[in-house]
Amino acid sequence: MTATASAAGSAGWLDALRRRCGTDVHAFVTERVREHFTGRAADTPAATALPEFVTGGKFLRPMFAYTGWRCGGPENAAALRAAASLELLHCFALVQDDVMDGSARRRGRPSMHVRFARWHEEQGLSGSATRFGESAAVLVGDLLLVWSEQLLHESGLDADALARGRPGYNRLRSELAVGQLGDLVNDARTLPSWADVLDVIRRKSGNYTVRRPLEFGAALAGCPEDVVTALGTYGGLLGEAFQFRDDLLGVFGDPAVTGKPAGDDLRERKASSVVVLTRDLADHRQRAELGDLLALPEVDDDAVAMWRALITATGARDQLEKLIDERVRRALEAIDLVSLPRQAFSALTLLASRCTERVR
Repeated sequence: MTATASAAGSAGWLDALRRRCGTDVHAFVTERVREHFTGRAADTPAATALPEFVTGGKFLRPMFAYTGWRCGGPENAAALRAAASLELLHCFALVQDDVMDGSARRRGRPSMHVRFARWHEEQGLSGSATRFGESAAVLVGDLLLVWSEQLLHESGLDADALARGRPGYNRLRSELAVGQLGDLVNDARTLPSWADVLDVIRRKSGNYTVRRPLEFGAALAGCPEDVVTALGTYGGLLGEAFQFRDDLLGVFGDPAVTGKPAGDDLRERKASSVVVLTRDLADHRQRAELGDLLALPEVDDDAVAMWRALITATGARDQLEKLIDERVRRALEAIDLVSLPRQAFSALTLLASRCTERVR
């Protein structure tokens, strides 16, 4: 099989996984909504917003988890449902992340807390619509967290497989919460150190997006230790590259692709890798310009344009591109050192490319 044919086959396989995961989580959440949303709760936006929200993503974490499974197990519908449970965990994180960041849009639509706040206003309810929206979104996130674990345990995998996956599943969830807290602390500082930024990236994004899902799937399948170790190395490196790319998209990304306003991370004043690296690479004049931008009471379109120009001028954008390329190269070297099924190896190679596609 040629490299082109192998890549095409992997692309088709991954795209089919994404569709099947979307079908599984939509059906599961729709059934949970029918089961639980009765009385006044049924009149809220949740009944329609929840099934819609859970099918709008890229399903990266389920795809990594199922590819981890395929490193040691056969095609298996139950294993795919178990992997799909990570999408509900991700949706939980997104809903609460939007509340913490004050993000108005997610996946091209109003964020969950915004939808609830608008509903509150339309219904003419008493109290603060903003507060209501945020509170309702937190509760919706809690439901998604509970349903993630429920889908995992009702996936159809046997007890032994679920027991093997349990430690990794717990580690993934704990690291996500700790990483979110670290991110919150970093954003509250003037600007954190590069080491602090990397620590949060590894906990919140690197491990959570790639490494732990891969290790989780491999554990469910009972993969040998050398395979799990190689997947962990690959996942840690690729996870960092993924977050660097996400940070670049948060500054330079096309809203039609990201589903969020241009420069959204700058408007939210996130202490991202792009901003911190800009600080570290800036000369004396550029640091003064950076200080002026950080002191702005509001980041409008003109300020976003100035931020972009400064980031580019310091070399931070090009440096992050180099860091992405270096980590992807080392990640692929890690999985080349162990014996993996052809389909899994090819899928991991393609996923590395998909996770780190260039902004330009």
